[in-house]
Amino acid sequence: MARRRRKRKKRIFPKIAGIVLLLAVAGGAAVSAQYIWPRFLQTAEETVGKVAEQASEQGTGFPELTVTEEEVADDFYCQQLTERERMIYREILQGVNGMEEMVKIHATAEDDVGKIYEYLLYDHPELFWCAGNTSLTIYDEYTELTPGYTCSSQEKEERQSRIDAAAQECLSGIDSGASDYEKIKYVFEYIVNTVDYDENAPDNQNIYSSMVGKSSVCAGYSRMAQYLLTQMGIPCIYVIGEIEGQGSHAWNIVNCDGAYYQMDTTFGDPVFLQAEGGENLPSGSINYDYLCCTDGEIMVDHVQWDEVDYPQCTSDNLNYYRMNGMYYDSFDSDVLLQKMNDSIYAGEESFVCKFSSSSVYGDARDTVIDELLPKAAQNLASFYGLDTVSYTYAEDGEHNKITVFWSYE
Repeated sequence: MARRRRKRKKRIFPKIAGIVLLLAVAGGAAVSAQYIWPRFLQTAEETVGKVAEQASEQGTGFPELTVTEEEVADDFYCQQLTERERMIYREILQGVNGMEEMVKIHATAEDDVGKIYEYLLYDHPELFWCAGNTSLTIYDEYTELTPGYTCSSQEKEERQSRIDAAAQECLSGIDSGASDYEKIKYVFEYIVNTVDYDENAPDNQNIYSSMVGKSSVCAGYSRMAQYLLTQMGIPCIYVIGEIEGQGSHAWNIVNCDGAYYQMDTTFGDPVFLQAEGGENLPSGSINYDYLCCTDGEIMVDHVQWDEVDYPQCTSDNLNYYRMNGMYYDSFDSDVLLQKMNDSIYAGEESFVCKFSSSSVYGDARDTVIDELLPKAAQNLASFYGLDTVSYTYAEDGEHNKITVFWSYE
């Protein structure tokens, strides 16, 4: 009987693209600054230049602002801003929605336009044509913002059509009577099963990469989840932070039936991707530790940005393992062995036991691996009339979980 332990694959996350701000202040020195997105990676370089001479030549008229406060009332990052900053946010949103080459905004040198634009892109995954880079010319009473775009207006329309088709393909698979949790779970599984992690994927900071190209990084995964869930009326926040030792990362916080939950579709792809002996594991495997989990559970390996107050996620009512009879508050070897055998009788591909704490996991770990799994494997051979039997198991001590993949051949 072969028994092999699956190896952990280290995830590498690329740094998120930068926003470059070129600032020219009327009546003062010209300033060049580099602003890295997200802001917790900020660096800046200032260079003194000539005084901008354009201020006296510019008019001060502004286009009518048609984006209302009500339209951005549910934008999480927008609501972290002051009233003045929210007005600037709406002005920028109106401009980039129309792909304007230059957007005139009520900002001065005292305003952090980089932060406002950054927050805007976090709130609006549908703005796939915004590259993230922008240049600013700042005068005494206003600022001219020149956004960077990833495509032309014609290309934008063509890409939007492909995104719409991809969204329709996804959403058509959801039952009309599905609960909010079922919708969230469906989107989580859909993204895990259809998108491949590739740090070299084109457009990997926006939804075009994940929804159409089916290949992206954490930004594309998270923005796709935000885009699809928002279309279904489920509040979904784009969260930024980092993975200790691996750099910047993005995931989501969702609201389900009035409670907030953490969700990371990127980490929903199995951490253990291949057994030690080289066997291919089931392609449909999904890591549900990152579906509707608590702050405490996700902070095992995630560090959340502390410059905004994200909603607290304390409810474990939607813990996948508890909801599906895979969660154990205490260790009982007889109960666990019976659950393993039931899994085998049902012909299930895998068996999962997740324990409520590291102490319960510690009590169970050796007995499960050294005693219960061999007994269950013998039962598998007897029940299916096999001469030999093999299984593959994965230990995840960080999340107090053991996963077993049965072989029926």
